[in-house]
Amino acid sequence: MRGRDVLLLLCLAVIGLLGTSAFGTTVTYDHRALVIDGMRRLLFSGSIHYARSTPDMWPDLIQKSKDGGLDAIETYVFWNIHEPVRNQYDFEGRKDLVKFINLVREAGLFVHLRIGPYACAEWNYGGFPLWLHFIPGIKFRTDNEPFKAEMKRFTAKIVDIMKQENLYASQGGPIILSQIENEYGNIDASYGAAGKSYMKWAASMAISLDTGVPWVMCQQSDAPDPIINTCNGFYCDGFTPNSKNKPALWTENWSGWFSTFGDAIPHRPVEDIAFAVARFYQRGGTFNNYYMYHGGTNFGRTTGGPFITTSYDYDAPIDEYGLIRQPKWGHLKDVHAAIKLCEVVILATDPVTTSLGPNLEATVYNTGPYLCAAFLANIDTQSDATVSFKGNSYYLPAWSVSILPDCKHVALNTAKINSVTSIPEFVYHSLKDNVDASEAALSSWSWFSEPVGISSDNAFSRNSLLEQKSVTADRSDYLWYSTSIKSVGDEVFLDNGAKTTLQVDSNGHVVHVYINGKLAGNGKGNNGHPKVSIQVPITLAPGKNKIDLLSLTVGLQNYGAFFDLTETGITGPVILRSSSNGSSNIDLSSHQWTYQVGLRGEALDLPNTAGSSSSSSVWTSGSTLPKNQPLIWYKTSFDAPPSRKNHTDPVAIDFTGMGKGEAWVNGESIGRYWPTYIAPNEGCSVSCNYRGVYSPSKCQTNCGKPSQRLYHVPRSWLKPKENTLVLFEEIGGDPSKISFATRIVKSM
Repeated sequence: MRGRDVLLLLCLAVIGLLGTSAFGTTVTYDHRALVIDGMRRLLFSGSIHYARSTPDMWPDLIQKSKDGGLDAIETYVFWNIHEPVRNQYDFEGRKDLVKFINLVREAGLFVHLRIGPYACAEWNYGGFPLWLHFIPGIKFRTDNEPFKAEMKRFTAKIVDIMKQENLYASQGGPIILSQIENEYGNIDASYGAAGKSYMKWAASMAISLDTGVPWVMCQQSDAPDPIINTCNGFYCDGFTPNSKNKPALWTENWSGWFSTFGDAIPHRPVEDIAFAVARFYQRGGTFNNYYMYHGGTNFGRTTGGPFITTSYDYDAPIDEYGLIRQPKWGHLKDVHAAIKLCEVVILATDPVTTSLGPNLEATVYNTGPYLCAAFLANIDTQSDATVSFKGNSYYLPAWSVSILPDCKHVALNTAKINSVTSIPEFVYHSLKDNVDASEAALSSWSWFSEPVGISSDNAFSRNSLLEQKSVTADRSDYLWYSTSIKSVGDEVFLDNGAKTTLQVDSNGHVVHVYINGKLAGNGKGNNGHPKVSIQVPITLAPGKNKIDLLSLTVGLQNYGAFFDLTETGITGPVILRSSSNGSSNIDLSSHQWTYQVGLRGEALDLPNTAGSSSSSSVWTSGSTLPKNQPLIWYKTSFDAPPSRKNHTDPVAIDFTGMGKGEAWVNGESIGRYWPTYIAPNEGCSVSCNYRGVYSPSKCQTNCGKPSQRLYHVPRSWLKPKENTLVLFEEIGGDPSKISFATRIVKSM
């Protein structure tokens, strides 16, 4: 077939696809690609999670994705936000999945809907609702009837909603792929035979829902036909599907990495991403999805981990605030354009690869004398090279790929960036118009002191230490453990010459110890070691002494085999120790402990700006502002920061001066803040060499600084004036040091 005939057929197919989409589109696959209305398609996709941004941001994010050369948007479906209570559904606001998909359709892009419904995604509890935990006899992600019944019910619910809205391609909608389960192959061996039978059941269940589009399973090498097994990772050029009849699809090309409190910030150089993308298409891939293309924000308590930051920026081509990150966005756009120039010939044939020397390759797609495309790769991590190909000489930098759409001329080399570089910065503003920021902050705060220990009529007692998640059902980060001891007869603990300590062992993630209403000490875990074990020096008074332990979670476990069984809270032991006369110990683990789920301020609904008469009356103002004290609620009002002319600049709060807590703007939670958790001084570098295999520890910044200092406040949550900011400060801070900033980008 002549080259012009192939081009004509491709154009006619695309016209046909657009013209018949209202009547339904056929989506299948063969060994090379997804086949849409009878034509193979070479596609670029990017992940945008609707719940990590706001509806007013969606159109711009989608348009910037299209402008960046994407053909599709990929998103998870988060079970826990849509069904927070069993059989009670929520698809409003940031949860409006149908609206998000319709906006993608209006932009002319496809959708890959990753239903799961296990998501992982650094999302709280992997996306599972906590009520699942309490179903009798349930075991997650295995051949367990109670779990399978709930999983099927929710998956069918989402599919039915999509069908009702005619959103599947078979109905004329944009959804061309769906995913069931998620990276189960990474951990299924831990579940034994029951894991294998569950995986096969999940595949069969998904197919039975009759969506009219293919289903995929990522990281599942034994995914049964007709499910397509796909690749996730920093590199997928070596990936081979488990059948010669399936195409190579890359569902997660990690554009960066997530951030955790207490760690430096990871970055992935765009030259390395471009190299990985070009290598994937060079070696036969035809669908690449960036995870993430826009990462967004873990608003409220949605972040999992534990210890994952509120920011989910992910070093993505579109940053957390919705602004284009250059040169990453621009260079990848150029890569997409160069590879698209090869689309016709890539889809018409299979690649043929030959060696040009050590670590040097040439891959050719050739349909005869009229169409030829080539990829020249130098996979050496150190040495540049000059190679001869088809009688011409080509210079190949180390760790790069040159794309030749006509087998002669280089359209792009992945190591050469032509896109501009942008420099993001924050412009700071006062809380009130025409008023100094510090003066405004000092003049307008009111506060409420959170009681230490038990203050609720709903408290209950047990003669043991209880696992936190099972007590709170994740209704709050906080759980009070309270007990008391009498020092009469225990004079050894009153000996001024002795050292008395309280040992507290917890499964995480943070513990604060109060003795007789006063903070005595605390401890925290980290991303790698969430458990806490502390020895707190204490002083006891004669008679009765009260011990209050405030335990809190920083996002529930979201990944790993049996992740749902990961315990949180103070499961012990809790031991009172004295060094007098050798050593004396009292194990308090089996004492009577009284429990309170959550805080008094949460029960009063203090974050809600509408509030109630009881909540509004508890605030104090007009006297000395308490600073650097634990367990304080703060409230103030502020005006929305101005934008530049013809711009709507995104807004952030700088929490410098605060310790740890959660913040709400006009009743909307912007998430957990923790600017006092500082990254280690080591591990960062001034420059980053993109050459060689990438890992999240390779190109870090922000060492010796707060893991996150600035927190995104969506513009749609703000009024021009008289906005309300509410904080719960857990460990002590100075709210007068808080400032607002707008994010702008300048080009070099």
